[in-house]
Parts: sequence; C-alpha cells; structure tokens
Amino acid sequence: MAMISFSLPSPAKLPITSSPSVPNRINVADRLILRHLNAGDLRGAVSALDLMARDGIRPTDSVTFSSLLKSCIRARDFRLGKLVHSRLIEFEIEPDSVLYNSLISLYSKAGDLARAEDVFETMGRIGKRDVVSWSAMMACYGNNGKEVDAVKLFVGFLELGLVPNDYCYTAVIRACSNPENVSVGRVILGFLMKTGYFESDVCVGCSLIDMFVKGENKLENAYKVFDQMSELNVVTWTLMITRCMQMGFPKEAIRLFLDMVLSGFEADKFTLSSVFSACAELEDLSLGKQLHSWVIRSGLMEDVGCSLVDMYAKCSADGSLDDCRKVFDRMEDHSVMSWTALITGYMQSGDLDTEAVKLFCEMIAQGCVQPNHFTFSSAFKACGNLSDPWVGKQVLGHAFKRGLASNSSVANSVISMFVKSDRMEDARRAFESLSEKNLVSYNTFLDGACRSLDFEEAFELFHEITERELGVSAFTFASLLSGVASIGSIRKGEQIHSLVVKLGLSCNQPVCNALISMYSKCGSIDTASRVFNLMEDRNVISWTSMITGFAKHGFAKRVLETFNQMVEAGLKPNEVTYVAILSACSHVGLVSEGWRHFKSMYEDHKIKPRMDHYACMVDLLCRSGLLTDAFEFINTMPFQADVLVWRTFLGACRVHSNTELGEMAARKILELDSNEPAAYIQLSNIYASTGKWEKSAEMRKKMKERNLVKEGGCSWIEVGDKVHKFFVGDTSHPNTHRIYNELDRLIREIKRFGYVPDTDLVLHKLEEEDDKAEKERLLYQHSEKIAVAFGLISTVKSRPVRVFKNLRVCGDCHNAMKYITIVSGREIVLRDLNRFHHFKDGKCSCNDYW
Repeated sequence: MAMISFSLPSPAKLPITSSPSVPNRINVADRLILRHLNAGDLRGAVSALDLMARDGIRPTDSVTFSSLLKSCIRARDFRLGKLVHSRLIEFEIEPDSVLYNSLISLYSKAGDLARAEDVFETMGRIGKRDVVSWSAMMACYGNNGKEVDAVKLFVGFLELGLVPNDYCYTAVIRACSNPENVSVGRVILGFLMKTGYFESDVCVGCSLIDMFVKGENKLENAYKVFDQMSELNVVTWTLMITRCMQMGFPKEAIRLFLDMVLSGFEADKFTLSSVFSACAELEDLSLGKQLHSWVIRSGLMEDVGCSLVDMYAKCSADGSLDDCRKVFDRMEDHSVMSWTALITGYMQSGDLDTEAVKLFCEMIAQGCVQPNHFTFSSAFKACGNLSDPWVGKQVLGHAFKRGLASNSSVANSVISMFVKSDRMEDARRAFESLSEKNLVSYNTFLDGACRSLDFEEAFELFHEITERELGVSAFTFASLLSGVASIGSIRKGEQIHSLVVKLGLSCNQPVCNALISMYSKCGSIDTASRVFNLMEDRNVISWTSMITGFAKHGFAKRVLETFNQMVEAGLKPNEVTYVAILSACSHVGLVSEGWRHFKSMYEDHKIKPRMDHYACMVDLLCRSGLLTDAFEFINTMPFQADVLVWRTFLGACRVHSNTELGEMAARKILELDSNEPAAYIQLSNIYASTGKWEKSAEMRKKMKERNLVKEGGCSWIEVGDKVHKFFVGDTSHPNTHRIYNELDRLIREIKRFGYVPDTDLVLHKLEEEDDKAEKERLLYQHSEKIAVAFGLISTVKSRPVRVFKNLRVCGDCHNAMKYITIVSGREIVLRDLNRFHHFKDGKCSCNDYW
C-alpha cells in the first residue's frame, strides 16, 4: 500500500511545554472551547482557538482537539477540520489514538484518501493503532472507491492476530456491498457465524442486509439475515422497508411496516418517509391519508411534510393537486425539499407545468429558500413540457447565478428542455459545453437527434457511447427505436433489434416495450405481437403498447381480448390504455362497447376521463354519423372542450357535409385559438364540397391575411437504407420518369378493373371545359400514389410496400390502393395520421370504415 509522508512530527519531537506561569489560563482555554462546542457554536470554538494561537495560549488536552474534530465531521465542515489539524501541529500536542482516529475519519469524509493513509501509517510507526484505527481506515477505503484495499486491510488485520469488533466487521462488509465483492462478503459472513457477531450485533446485521441488496440486487438473502437477527430495532425495520422500496417492492414495504407496528415498534420520520413513498408508488391514497392522520397525532408533521406533498401529488386520481397544496401551505417552515416536492408534483401532473414554473418564480421572488439542483431540474422539465425555451433561458440565468448550471442533472435537464422545444442548436451547445458527459447526457441529446430525424448523428452518438464504455442503457435503445418508428423505418428498427439481441438486452422490459411500439408503428404488427408474447415480465406499459398497436391497425377484437387478458393478469390499466381502447372502438364503430368502457374507467378503475378520452368519444360518435349526439356530448363535458375536441367534431362535419354544425365548431375553435389553421381549412372544404365556392375562397383569403399555412401533405417510403419523401405532383426524385411511367400504367390497369376516380374530392373550382380531366390528373398525383408506384418498382415482390403519410389518406387514394393490390399482386401497408390500412387482394383491413 503506497503511503504519502505526513507532516505530523514523531513522538520524540513533541515536547510538552506547559509553562508553569500560565496553568490557569491553559485550563481556561480548554474550557472555553468546550463551552462553545456544547452550545453548538463550532465556528466560535475555532475562532477562540485562533485567538489563543495569536496570544500564545494553547489547549493542552487532546480531548479538546478530538471534540473539535468530531464536531467538524458532524457539521461536514472539512475546511475547519483541516484548520484544527494545522493548529494541532502548531501547538506541538502529541495526539493519542482517539485523536489520530478522528483525523482518519476527518480525511475519510473529506475524500482526502492520501492524508488519511498518511495518518494511519504514522500510527503504525509509533505503535498507536487500535481496532478503531483499522476499522476507520477500512471505512475510509470503502467510502472512497477503494473497496478491494479495504478487504486487503481486513485480511492484514487478521494476519496480525487481532480480533475484529462490530465496527470492524461493519466497515469491511460495507466495502463488500457491491456486485464485484459480494462473494468476499459471503466468506466474511461465514466468519461472523463462527464468532457470534452475526446474531448479537444490530449494526453488523444491517450491514449484511445492505450488502446482499446492493451486491446481489435482490432481497432473498437480505430477508434471511433480517429474519435471523436476534435483536431488531426501528433502524433495522426502516432499513428493510427502505430497501424494499428501492428494489421496486412497495407492497412488501407496506407489509413490513404493518408487521413493525404490530411488533410494538414506533415508526420515526425515516420509516414514515419510506412508507409514504410506497403509498405514492401504489397510488394508495386511502392508506396515505390514514398515515397522515397518524403523523398529525404523533407530532411528526414537520419532519415528513415533503414526503406527504410528494404522496398527495402522485396519488391524485383526477389530476387535482389541491390536497398536495394544502399540505404545503400548512407547513410552518418551507425547506428547499418541500418547495422542490411541490414544483415536481405540478410538473409531473401532466397539464400543470405552467403552475410549476409560477411556483419556481415565487420561490425565487421570496428569497427565503434557495433552489438546489433538483429544483432547477424540475423547473427545466416543466419548461420543456411547455416547449417554452424563452422562460427556460431565464431559469438558466438563475442557475448560472447560483453556480448550479454545470451540475450534471441540471445540465441534462437543460438539454432535454431544448430538445422538447425543438431547439436542437441550443441543445447541441448545452451538450458540447459539458466538461464531463455521462450516459444521461448522451441519451438526452441522442433522443433529440432521433426526434429531429437526424439518424446519422444519432448513430454517431450511439457509437461514441459504446467507445467510451459508458454502458448503453435501455433508454438509449428506446430513443433510437422511437426515432425510427416516427418515420416508419423498419429496416433501421430491425438493425437496432439485432444490436439489442447481441448486447443481451432482448429480455429487458423497457427495451421490449420500445420494440413493440416500433414494430407496431412501422406496420409489422405480427412481429410486435411476437415480441410481446415472448416477454416473461410485462408491466402496464407492455400491455398498453400492444393494445395501442392493435388499435392503430384497426384490430378492435384483438384490442378487447388483450385488454381483458391484462385485467385478468391483475394489472390496472392507465389513462393511455383507455385512449387506445376508445380509439379502437371508434375505428370499427363499436358505439355501445365504447360507451361501456368510457363509463367503466372511473367505476372500475377510478380513472377520471381526461380531454383525450372525451375526444375519443366525440370521434366514436362522429364516425358513426351521430353528429347531434356528439354535439350534445361536448356540451355536457365537465370542463370546456379544447381545440382537439372541436377539431375532431369539425372534421366529421366535413365528412358528412354538415355546414351548420361545421360553422358552429369552427367558431368555437377560433374562440380558443384564432390562429388555428384547421378551422379555416375544414370550413373551406365544407363550403367547397357543397358548392359554396365564394365562401370557400373567403376562408382561404382569411388564412392568407393571417399568414396561416396549411400543412402540406407528404408521403414517404423506405427503400434500402434511405427514406424517400414525396409531395403532391412531386418531380424532384432522380427516378421521376420511371415512377410516373409506373403510375400511368397502374392507372390504366386499375381502370380496367373498375376503378373510377372520385373527382368530388378535388375541392378546387376549375374551368368547365377541362374540369373532369384536370381533377383526375390532380388525384393521380397525390403523394401516396407516387410513393406506392416508387415502392412497386424499387422493392422485392416478397415484401409488402410500406408507405407513410403525415395526413389522413384521401378517399380516392384509399379506393385506388385496393385495386392496385389486385393488378400488382402486392400487399400495401399505408399508415396515415390516424391508423394503418392493410390492403390485400382488393380489400382493406378497415373494411372502408375509417
């Protein structure tokens, strides 16, 4: 073991020079310092020591210095501790073993391993090491990432014939509390069994529990230790409850808590904080409220206020944070933790991010409590959810002002905020400014690259992660898979899947969930189903991903079957699950089934319907032609319908050419958002479809006056390793000539089989002499037809032609696709804005109900 020389003089050079002329003053010096320490005034004690040094007065009792050092360690003021050590050397006081041990603890806690080793080496040279010294040095190694050295020191200790005590065992066991050294810990456990410390000492038992949890990442052996301990106290129970929570077993944590109470132990603030976390994880508001009343009776309200705020925030079934806010407002003193818990609660609620930002601003304005890196992280996440980089940059200014901008969690939240706000250049600057990039930094920026469809950079980042050996996480693959799913690049998705298998992550739950979603969104629902069926451990996200996949492909029967299997398996559906179920009912016209599930949300699972669920019900009624019922349903909603709901209703008015209700829906949309282009576009189309060309032109004119632009329709298809994008009448592709030759051939062929262009869908007023021919030409040049023609000449016949469109597929193209499958003998999979259409042998999976 390499040791660095230490500045402590040897015993021979430590003369005691107690001047006989000032004995009373020396005695007073010790008493004065101890008086400051007893009053909790550490800085006063150190100041007194400095003044004495200046006046030539020095304490003579090593206990005084030991007390000073221990106070510095407790206060974690290591700078003062080092100052005390310098005074100790200056006064030439010979330390005893207790004082030396305090110095080892000081430098251990300060992370100064070299100086701790030097003290320990000095003690060895002068023969002042005791069991506490060895234990302190083992703990120092364990706390500073030198676990192997701690074990070696323990072996050296035994070789000297010394007998370890409980502190010594505790120190070496903690050094074995990791996967690399847990096997050594098992050997030490055998040694403990022989010496009797295992059953007799609580601290040793707690260390063993921690060792098995952290070293084996499971609770089985930790439970065995817990059950065999002859003595249990509140600390032991709390440790076991906390570890159950950290391992993802909140129900077991609550069961242990109840056993603890029944065994006659009284929970403290640490126990209750863990149990409140378990209630939050399980969303068990009933138990949480019972514990809350117990906390009030026990007088522990101020100690667990933060945990209560967090619990009420996470257990809010209806999205309301009223109870959470009441707890916060009734707290006498607000700490940074309580502020952060409240801000985080609002940020995580789904639609209260604005309130979260306001709370952060209120915290800053009051100035009583300063935000920490957790507070800033939540504030940046709220700004990201709002896609508001302007406010985010102001928050960033406060982070710089407080010196927290370089903190890794804050910096990663800043990158995430810019990514969510589609400000990739700002995100890049934030990413590149990091002096030390960790896996979270890479994953966050990689996610942004995938969102902006820059897969070249995304894969470069992926390779950089692997080269730096940062350890690719499930989130890395989830981001890559989400990115390729957004453009339907099944080839890239399959390449990523092969990497997942190669790296041994094919059983990883989050990765499997991302694979299900990717294959579903890329049109390969059968492969998604295979991944789902091979999963051994499924959570609510797994089931919901599969249900959503079936819903997007229009397989309502399989949606309902899978949902029933999920409930039978004991899993509680969430809000997203019900969006998928209601969407599936909408796509096939199951009105009564949709109503049944909508009502069962709260009746069976206490999930209050949100705006998305109401929008699904409006869509269900509208697709079934029940526009009046849908209008009445909107007017009876418990909250004001948003733009999404009215836009859904307006779209149905266009399909059913209901001008009166359409005008009403458009007015509602413009009241909510005067710059919503959908209102003008859909109303213009309604007027055009009923021959009201002047009114249609008026809507287009209003759009132009407001500088509103309709989103252009485009379709894309993946061929080889490249995604090819097409717009209406596109002639920019290098193979344009071949594409249009193929398209002309297809039109001639499908006309022979009975295809008739639906020119009523061309909502443009043209000159009468060439009206029909021109409208047909416009229909033939729709982007999805061009993409399909390109797919037919560019892909092998054994694979389906997979085309993706950013808008709803038009009725004429939908009809043409059915005929194209007949004349080409190929299967066509088309994903539009709402769902998938599987065309084969002249039929579509939607049965023309879409």
